[in-house]
Amino acid sequence: MASAGAPATAVPTLAPPLEQLRHLAVELRLLLPRVRVGEAQETTEEFNREMFWRRLNETAVMVSREATTLTTVFSQFPLPSPQETQKFCEQVHAAIKAFIAVYYLFPKDQGITLRKLIRGATLDIVDGMAQLMEVLSITPTQSPENNDLISYNSVWVACQQMPKIPRDNKAAALLMLTKNVDFVKDAYEEMERAVEECDPYSGLLNDTEENNSDNHNDEDDVLGFPSNQDLYWSEDDQELIIPCLALVRASKACLKKIRILVAENGKKDQVAQLDDIVDISDEISPSVDDLALSIYPPMCHLTVRINSAKLVAVLKKVLEITKASHVTPQPEDSWIPLLINAIDHCMNRIKELTQRELEL
Repeated sequence: MASAGAPATAVPTLAPPLEQLRHLAVELRLLLPRVRVGEAQETTEEFNREMFWRRLNETAVMVSREATTLTTVFSQFPLPSPQETQKFCEQVHAAIKAFIAVYYLFPKDQGITLRKLIRGATLDIVDGMAQLMEVLSITPTQSPENNDLISYNSVWVACQQMPKIPRDNKAAALLMLTKNVDFVKDAYEEMERAVEECDPYSGLLNDTEENNSDNHNDEDDVLGFPSNQDLYWSEDDQELIIPCLALVRASKACLKKIRILVAENGKKDQVAQLDDIVDISDEISPSVDDLALSIYPPMCHLTVRINSAKLVAVLKKVLEITKASHVTPQPEDSWIPLLINAIDHCMNRIKELTQRELEL
């Protein structure tokens, strides 16, 4: 029998409410790397598409509801007690883990492209909730900035996006191809606008020039302001830009044609081929960006040549994979060799114009 003088079991002391929120934010952020690299849960059961999407939407609603509750109780006085805060934090953590658990149920054989979209949405929700915890833990409840409401809104928006995610891999592929078309289109239009205005940095340095119009002196070079020769293209530069623009235009045409082929001929059950097309097509936009950035003065012709060659290699790989896939029912279709000829013509011209620097 225990001695009457034995000390009583110590009751664990709960951390203050705001400290609990900060701790929960840390715990949520620790989940992010696992979501990024986590594999689909292995199961012998046949994948039930309708059940998956229903559960994903239901758990998203649950997360949104917990975000609303937490924002409400921590945006007014008095703040919840440590015991109440612990309960709120447990509910938030449970809702987030339930959502992640549903994401893990989506198998790779249903489409890597679609799985990436679901993973991205999952990361947005977890990160948004972590941000909300951080803001609620440091922002006074009566702050006029309403940072807590802004963070809550990011969680809410992320949850609201769930019903808008494509339901099959073909739709996901079309979505990604459309985004890539838009990215390349924007890059092309920016390059074209700069060339037409013959002023690559138009609008970027106007404010600096106005603010320093009365203070121009030799200190500018020391402070890092570019000199005139760094701001404009030489005649050789302008001549080299022409085939570069044509190459980017061919990139845009390539993506648009592939998107049409996937829309018209793509089959939902040809998951792997659609993934391959999207995977290689995703490399076009970054390659276009690298080329676009390299044409701005001061231009290094060798860098332009290297980046052009990288883009050409990607485009040819895209065309090769597309031609061999089911979306091209007639591989002998003339558009592919025509586009390859156009790409080769651009690259040959770029080589001609950069050969002199290569020999130096």
